Amino acid sequence: MSQLIFLDNGATSFPKPEEVYRYMDHFFRHYGVNPGRSGYDLCMETGLVVEDTRKLLTGFFHGADPNRLCFGYNSTDALNLIIFGLLRPGDHAVSTAVEHNSVLRPLYHLRREGVEVDFVPFDGAGFVDPEEIRKRFRPTTRLVVVNHASNVIGTVQPIAAIGRLCREAGIPFAVDASQSAGKVPVDMEAQFLDVVAFTGHKSLLGPTGIGGLYVREGIEIRHTRAGGTGVRSAVRAHLDEYPYRLEYGTPNVMGIAGLKAGVSWVLEKGLETIHREEMRLAGILRDGLRDIPRVRLYCLDSLNDHIAVLAFNIEGMEAADVGTMLDVDHGIACRTGLHCAPLVHEQIGTDKIHGAVRFGIGPFNTEEHIRKAVAAVAEIASLKR
Repeated sequence: MSQLIFLDNGATSFPKPEEVYRYMDHFFRHYGVNPGRSGYDLCMETGLVVEDTRKLLTGFFHGADPNRLCFGYNSTDALNLIIFGLLRPGDHAVSTAVEHNSVLRPLYHLRREGVEVDFVPFDGAGFVDPEEIRKRFRPTTRLVVVNHASNVIGTVQPIAAIGRLCREAGIPFAVDASQSAGKVPVDMEAQFLDVVAFTGHKSLLGPTGIGGLYVREGIEIRHTRAGGTGVRSAVRAHLDEYPYRLEYGTPNVMGIAGLKAGVSWVLEKGLETIHREEMRLAGILRDGLRDIPRVRLYCLDSLNDHIAVLAFNIEGMEAADVGTMLDVDHGIACRTGLHCAPLVHEQIGTDKIHGAVRFGIGPFNTEEHIRKAVAAVAEIASLKR
């Protein structure tokens, strides 16, 4: 079997830049203790890496105050803090059918406790109309939460237009940047964002188990957890000031170090440069797949306002079977199923056929990878049903 072709970057980017591997190894060997808990040099140096990464990410998202950049495990962790911390029984929220379960499930849970939720559908091209979100606003609306880029169909939602409408109405606007951060700009100021949730293991090119959120000044997320912060231990309640307000216990310093190295690599290469090359490859992949008989693509008539994530099926074949053949027979790693985004599949009609095959292109994919993937799908699609 030839070398693995990794096209599951929508789940976790792989491989990481060599700089990430080297920096994490160096950090873990020489630092990597609990930061901010004591005054010895090792502890202080670890703390500096944490704070430097906080500042780096604040700049990356065009935030204003590094203390309002809070680390967590991943986007799901951050979105739980946001959703449970901003909504109470009797409140109303607006979201979309593009969402991942990291948004859907917290909202479903809160529905059982008396929170009302509207989910705005997307159009045939995969985009949500900002005006349709505005139409759902009520006097009790306390949160609008939107997935910036779909992990299934790759569409990038018009968050600046949505954010402007929310700002005018005085409604907090939270964005799930799991897929978009590291691929397209996420700008707190220009896009009128109040809270951004991000994860490190996708296009920010860090390790798993690290992510977080940035909270704009004026937005206060209610405490839903409590514990150690390493400072002011005599205070009975969990601290109110950021970042301690939303950070609990010993942080994942190894993950933070890897995230620092990953974001630094992205900034050095250039966000636009990385995205342009990924979309060039996505165009080759899209064009190659749509020329194959029996292959159906979803929301890919245009690649404008997309990231390099594509979903497809082969008529008469289960997505899971196609994924297995791609892996076993062709050495291609991909993702199949409902992708933790069931409402997307309900709208595109793939929920009844157990989902779709997803290819996610990353910065280390090549044109050769893409052409081999097209050839592999063509070979599978040529098999008798």
